[in-house]
Amino acid sequence: MIKELKKMKCGNVIENVDLSKYTTYKINARGSVLVEPKNQKELLTVLKYSKEHNIPSKILGGGSNLIFKQDYSGILIQLKAFDDVKIEKNIVKVGAGYPLLKLALKVSRMGYTGLEFATGIPGTIGGAIFNNSGAYGSDMGYVVESVLVITPDLELKRMYNKELNYHYRTSFFKQNPGYVILEANIVIKKGNASEIMDIIEDRKKRRVLSQPLEFPCAGSVFRNPKDVAAWKLIEDVGMKGYQVGGAKVSEKHANFIVTDGHATGKDIIDIITAIKVKVKETFDIDLILEQEIVE
Repeated sequence: MIKELKKMKCGNVIENVDLSKYTTYKINARGSVLVEPKNQKELLTVLKYSKEHNIPSKILGGGSNLIFKQDYSGILIQLKAFDDVKIEKNIVKVGAGYPLLKLALKVSRMGYTGLEFATGIPGTIGGAIFNNSGAYGSDMGYVVESVLVITPDLELKRMYNKELNYHYRTSFFKQNPGYVILEANIVIKKGNASEIMDIIEDRKKRRVLSQPLEFPCAGSVFRNPKDVAAWKLIEDVGMKGYQVGGAKVSEKHANFIVTDGHATGKDIIDIITAIKVKVKETFDIDLILEQEIVE
């Protein structure tokens, strides 16, 4: 497989990938091969090869929401070359590989409002659209006007907001993972740059105080159930500080799992399972995982 990929002119091909360098959990796992296509043609070449040979493939954004259960034997694809950004009036046209946080800060400093919520969210535009990432009462579903995708049949298609089934931390793409996001049109509005940056700075200070950002982690682990915060449930069942191997429930924020940089995906998954069981037993609430487990 790796030899064939290298012959195919489908971008940069990296074999035996250390996934700790590609996940914010810094998971101790390996990937057989990572391909970095430089354009749509190269990406389609990889996807076609994967489909024709029945080899699993996975788009890897910033790795800020992924838990690899074990070594990955399929084809990992990273779209970091898909990073063009163009601002026209109140629309940002941006590639899937562009960092969300970088874009949010860029437009905010220019005096545009709409992406303030994203200035503390890591990962790429594509990943954020896939997961419907959000914070402070807003999310990507409020700002995405349309998305250019490659369908499971390897056709180019533009999809509009009303088709994307955006709800709290989920989307059409999360329910239909065969689609590949290439770029998006995001709606912004002109605002007051000074006021926008003041809001961002205040939120940044609060995040530093309340979240364990000094450790490898992947943000909130569970969605908040209706009328209650997930961290409160986890804390109330005594799971704060609970540890398995190189991973543990943060003592600073119970809806975060942090690692020592050497944790396995199984360590993290075992903690997730233990929390779900305990919360279900105690409160009869089924916590829904916000992160993605890659088999």
